[in-house]
Amino acid sequence: MIESDESLAAMLAHAWHILPVALLFALPVVAAGSLVLYRLRRYSLATTLTVLVLVPLAATLAGVLGVSGFMFSTALTTMLLVCLLVAVVTVPAAVVLGRVIARRSVWEREARDRERAAEASRRELVAWISHDLRSPLAGIRAMAEALADGVVDRPDEVTGFARRIDGEAARLAGMVDDLFELSRITAGTLRLRPTELGLHDVVGDALAALDPLARRWGVRMRAEAAARPVVTGGEPELGRVVRNLVTNAVEHTPPEGTVTVRLDALGGEAVLAVEDACGGIPDDELDRVFDPAFRGGTARTPAPSASGGGGVGLAIVRGLVEAHHGRVTVRNTGPGCRFEVRLPASR
Repeated sequence: MIESDESLAAMLAHAWHILPVALLFALPVVAAGSLVLYRLRRYSLATTLTVLVLVPLAATLAGVLGVSGFMFSTALTTMLLVCLLVAVVTVPAAVVLGRVIARRSVWEREARDRERAAEASRRELVAWISHDLRSPLAGIRAMAEALADGVVDRPDEVTGFARRIDGEAARLAGMVDDLFELSRITAGTLRLRPTELGLHDVVGDALAALDPLARRWGVRMRAEAAARPVVTGGEPELGRVVRNLVTNAVEHTPPEGTVTVRLDALGGEAVLAVEDACGGIPDDELDRVFDPAFRGGTARTPAPSASGGGGVGLAIVRGLVEAHHGRVTVRNTGPGCRFEVRLPASR
């Protein structure tokens, strides 16, 4: 036993004699603790931290007991009591700290995954939009050069070129408008002016506006209302949700097909469903249809009769619906798929 009045040299000599015995008893405990930690590597962080606290504490106790020769003197009893009190305090602290660190680690990992996914989506969006913007720009430039060089001079040809330039310019304006709307949504700067709206009226206005598009595609549109729910939201934004969904349905439905818009009220929610005859969406693409610029197996360049958007229409739908505290889903059903929007109903 080291006495308090011993010289430093005597204390060091005692420590040198004690060290082998202490290591003899402490190292097996450390080895066993390491094995336990290895076995628990797939368990929670709280469990790991608890073991990390207990291992050095148990190794200390083993070393003290080995040095004392298991003779329970007053000093040894006091040491054991102190170790017990330390364990009572540190083990719960390790459990709480482990849970806090685990939650933070999970949150940080999910945040990094979301950031990587968002960055990949932005890169994909830029690539697709760049391709789509070049197509109408190239057409406008070619037709403008033809007019400037006098390649076409007959009045009817000039008028035709002017109309085509106007159409391509409208496509460009639509893409820019979509990108602006999407940037407002993703940046969190979208400001709604909520009022009580009858969803039936919003659907009626949207179908009337899209009737020329449906006729051009040879697609029938039909509206069915099991209820007339009222929601609180921005009229332009909800109108855009309906127009984007119906436009997407019309452009993916073959001629003579039918697009059905259904309204209902279920469990305090207004339900808007748009059903098409697109033939269905592959299961591995269902989770990506709302990603910006994702078009699945379709060509990047829209067909001449298409609306010519930049592939962000459904992404805008999701952003606007979530801004109204709702949710939008898609699933395959019948001859096509069903996009379903659920919004909190006012009445």
